[in-house]
Amino acid sequence: MDAGQFVSRYGPWALIAGASEGTGASFARQLAAKGLNLVLVARREGPLEQLAADLRVAHGVECVTASIDLSGENAAQQLLQAAGQREVGLLILNAGADANGSMFLDSDIASWDALAMRNVMTAMRALHAFAAPMRERGRGGLMVVGSGACYGGLPGIGVYAASKAFDLVLCEALWAELEPHGVDVLSYVIGRTDTPAHRDLMEARGMPVPEGLADPDDVARLGLARLPFGPVCNWGEADDEAKMSATSAAQRRERIRQIAAMSAAYAAKG
Repeated sequence: MDAGQFVSRYGPWALIAGASEGTGASFARQLAAKGLNLVLVARREGPLEQLAADLRVAHGVECVTASIDLSGENAAQQLLQAAGQREVGLLILNAGADANGSMFLDSDIASWDALAMRNVMTAMRALHAFAAPMRERGRGGLMVVGSGACYGGLPGIGVYAASKAFDLVLCEALWAELEPHGVDVLSYVIGRTDTPAHRDLMEARGMPVPEGLADPDDVARLGLARLPFGPVCNWGEADDEAKMSATSAAQRRERIRQIAAMSAAYAAKG
């Protein structure tokens, strides 16, 4: 769709959580280029303010920023407060990397609590809060940026993988629930991407930065293109390819459609 159609479907405001760098900043730049106004959220205020200033000058859009720790108990409420009375037609939850880099029992439980709060509870609460007015308006988009780790438990990132699996399944369900109301939902499953956070993690582990990392701009571009076709997009795979998991995005979509139809038929009989 062209920029005008995109704004009509997902505007006038987009809120991006995890917008200060990497893929989040790429989403922000591309959405601003399409003409959407932005609510930019991250923990570090300095990079957010600089990004917002750059986008105002480059594209003439409105940008507001909010420094929010998404692992906080009231983070979802803070996101709502940051949005204020603005009509948010697109929510992108891009934060949630695992900075612990340890086996489950080798980190204090508080570290895992924070990760689960950020990726599970805050994500669920934010989706609930922002999807409700979208459903009323009959348009909008919700995207949760995930990881290929969602398709299976891996030692050293067990809580992270489990949290991303939660996000994947919730997005699939919401896609089926909200599609009849004109709201698009996408679980965007990405692989290793060349972001500052990923480079910092590799450095902390004493590991070289691997070759073949995805470019953040390319990742953001595909995510926005695939948003209308949820519920899942796997980076680096065609819609009918299955590399990260045993099923392709197309197969998962069809499965959700079948389950939704069965559920509707069962409810009708009741």
